[in-house]
Amino acid sequence: MSNKDRKFRSSAWFGPKDRDGFVHRSWMKNQGLPEHLFDGRPVIGICNTWSELTPCNAHFRKIADHVKRGVYEAGGFPLEFPVMSLGETLMRPTTMLFRNLVSMDVEESIRANPIDGVVLLVGCDKTTPALVMGAASCDLPTITVSGGPMLNGKFRGQDIGSGTNVWKFSEDVSCGAMELSDFLDAEACMSRSAGHCMTMGTASTMASMVEALGIGLPMNAAIPAVDSRRYVLAHVAGRRIVEMVHEDLKISQILTRDAFENAVRVNAAIGGSTNAVIHLLAIAGRLGIDFDLADWDALGCDIPCLVNLMPSGEYLMEDFFYAGGLPVVIRELGAAIHSDALTVNGRTIGENVQAATCYDRDVIKTFAEPFKSLGGIAVLHGNLCPNGAVLKPSAATPELMNHRGRAVVFENIEDFHGRIEDPALDIDETCVMVLKNCGPCGYPGMAEVGNMPLPPKILQKGITDMVRISDARMSGTAYGTVVLHVAPEAAVGGPLALVKDGDMIELNVAERRLHLDIPDEELARRRAAWQPPEAAFERGYYKLYVEHVMQADRGADLDFLVGKSGAEVPRESH
Repeated sequence: MSNKDRKFRSSAWFGPKDRDGFVHRSWMKNQGLPEHLFDGRPVIGICNTWSELTPCNAHFRKIADHVKRGVYEAGGFPLEFPVMSLGETLMRPTTMLFRNLVSMDVEESIRANPIDGVVLLVGCDKTTPALVMGAASCDLPTITVSGGPMLNGKFRGQDIGSGTNVWKFSEDVSCGAMELSDFLDAEACMSRSAGHCMTMGTASTMASMVEALGIGLPMNAAIPAVDSRRYVLAHVAGRRIVEMVHEDLKISQILTRDAFENAVRVNAAIGGSTNAVIHLLAIAGRLGIDFDLADWDALGCDIPCLVNLMPSGEYLMEDFFYAGGLPVVIRELGAAIHSDALTVNGRTIGENVQAATCYDRDVIKTFAEPFKSLGGIAVLHGNLCPNGAVLKPSAATPELMNHRGRAVVFENIEDFHGRIEDPALDIDETCVMVLKNCGPCGYPGMAEVGNMPLPPKILQKGITDMVRISDARMSGTAYGTVVLHVAPEAAVGGPLALVKDGDMIELNVAERRLHLDIPDEELARRRAAWQPPEAAFERGYYKLYVEHVMQADRGADLDFLVGKSGAEVPRESH
């Protein structure tokens, strides 16, 4: 059947010459839409996370306009629709609580409406996985356009990075190395253009994952938000999604097991965020792909970090773009990449990077002479984390990755904030800081509090890192020897809940081991006496979330969302 004669999904709404078709077309025409747009051409949904409460995505109206130009140019019919926007910098208790809710918003918005293909506009951390999860559940032709990173921060002659320098400056103020007035002056210097974090935090990592997975166009990850080439990419994406609909190239044909393996290795090579672990596990779960926590270690453990970007290095995303961007990294990985994996532009990932050239070897190193030898995510196991925990070696202190220390325990984040600055706190730099009840159920939502600030009295000694363990996440912009995503979490009775002050904990990253050094009998006695914390909320989405969220090792998705439902046309509404 030729493309001209093919019936698209949207024709079930706009095609019939009856009462229902009349209703669907007539009300759409009140927006000034001409008759010829209803002639059977592909309808492209533009899923927009624009919001003034999400500063990273506040320029998305303009990006959407450029996508529409491309759609119209290719003979499609673009229709923009909003979904809940997740602003990492403002939302409480954490945007991670709402990632799954947004995925449901996206999935149901796509399925319920006359959409043949979809363009996802993503930027701030959780907007990327949320929209990809929702679209994957529908399995229509899909292309993802990231909003791009901010320009480099500039503060008194030095480049400063979003998040990374915030944590550093805050600790400097805490130990008296920086005046509060200077700290406040840095605010306007850090965020000086539209876009998401310009460090290799979660937003930049997930934009890179989009490119590595093949669901975004080449150079999607690194073009600065305010660079005109970001709008060219949006325009081209608009053209391409129309072609994808004609080709019936669905997201499930791009997001294969090989694509996820590529993403794991790319994440290692860029020194990407630990948050990518939990998001890619959730996306794979929506598609029924055999991909689990162990794959992160098995696939990425021997991949070095090639990219010298904060928080692991010194440069920022603007520099990464000028150096050649993610295509250079993918090309450097060579045989480690499944080069025949298909991407949304219709070419393989190997074809996309064949001509990639590096213009700055200070920013992007070679595979033979990497920036750091350890780039992958280390997956730990032991009696403290039976279902796993993760650590980012490229952001850790090498001397601390084989460590035994006395536990200093904080029962929750309020306990931590209430005691961490107390000079009488019984802690030194050899101790292991343990934070409980900050996982998916415990916070709820698994907030980015795992990179606990060190006590001022430790910072005043010039110590900048200690071993820290929690069931929480940490910002991708953060750094340190931090063990995260401990599963099962404390709030559901995981062994982390049973740790007490003074217990000895052993961390051995080389052996992938995290061990609580107490007898099994004592552990059993503590378990028998343990009482779960009271639920913080008894209604609404919070209640639904806590009752159905899975643990971190399974992507913290809701159990009833695993597996895709497709996009069959629902029954008529009239």
